[in-house]
Amino acid sequence: MPWQMPAEWQPHERTWMAWPSNGYTLGETPEEHFEARSAWAAVANAIARFEPVTMLCEEQDLELARAFLDKNITIISAQLNDAWMRDIGPTFVKASDGQVAAVNWVFNGWGGQSWARWDKDSQVARFIGEKLEIPILNSNLINEGGGIAVNGSGTVLLTETVQLGEGRNSNLSREEVENELHEKLGTNQAIWIQSGLTRDYGQFGTRGHIDIVACFANETTILYHNQENPKHPDFAVSQQVRKTLEQFAEFTLVPIAAPTTLSDHEGFVDYSYINHYIVNGGVILCGFDDPNDKRAIAALQLAYPGREIVLVDARAIFARGGGIHCITQQQPA
Repeated sequence: MPWQMPAEWQPHERTWMAWPSNGYTLGETPEEHFEARSAWAAVANAIARFEPVTMLCEEQDLELARAFLDKNITIISAQLNDAWMRDIGPTFVKASDGQVAAVNWVFNGWGGQSWARWDKDSQVARFIGEKLEIPILNSNLINEGGGIAVNGSGTVLLTETVQLGEGRNSNLSREEVENELHEKLGTNQAIWIQSGLTRDYGQFGTRGHIDIVACFANETTILYHNQENPKHPDFAVSQQVRKTLEQFAEFTLVPIAAPTTLSDHEGFVDYSYINHYIVNGGVILCGFDDPNDKRAIAALQLAYPGREIVLVDARAIFARGGGIHCITQQQPA
């Protein structure tokens, strides 16, 4: 049966998330714990205004999570190492008759990174598929949901340093990777971006996930992260991304200005408005308490007409290595 990953703007049945219960995401101090839980809850509660949310949570944190989360959010006990649902959860695909299936990629801690633990997280996609009693499509490709973006009509965006990178699928050819992605996602064209944002190659980075670099706003429009300040290393990255995308004349390109904030205590930031999440009737947008937040809201209102743009402070999430899109996963209706 041919399966296809619907575009994110297609109707959702629900959003899946995971509660920060362990490891570096949660942090070491009570202050860091509160910051992480508050950030994840703010995103979940914002989404819950638009569509159902199911939160996976370690057994010992069920009551704690309930105190932070909207009463309409469903909480399910599950074993977790971390809380990046975009990467550990299944990629949902649909058949022409409407049946939904769960693609179970190989998850190995973003290329087997030394700090990562994934004995539990590598089972999450299967766990959700079994919970929903839907077909599970196993893949031998090491991949994460944050490493792919689709327009729902044949095209997938990727980065060379993720799918072809060391620790993931460096033993496979580009053609072999594309063939597996096309089979599982129902795509037929791959657009390869050379690399991701600079900070994403730091200690807790993903080594180049596409979902802070570029995304589709509709079948023929690509939004891309545009660092306007030459002092930031992503200035050159943005130019390279545009150059690559310009080779595909069928797409309209829309630059989304990066926040004016250039760095935090660890160096250059990868703050990105591209890492937003489309929900039923709305868009949950990363906020950074930055002058460009307003520009991003205006740009996304044009990109997603008729949807409510909701700004949620994402700085605590980015400090941990990701953003709003990274902690969510849509299940198509």
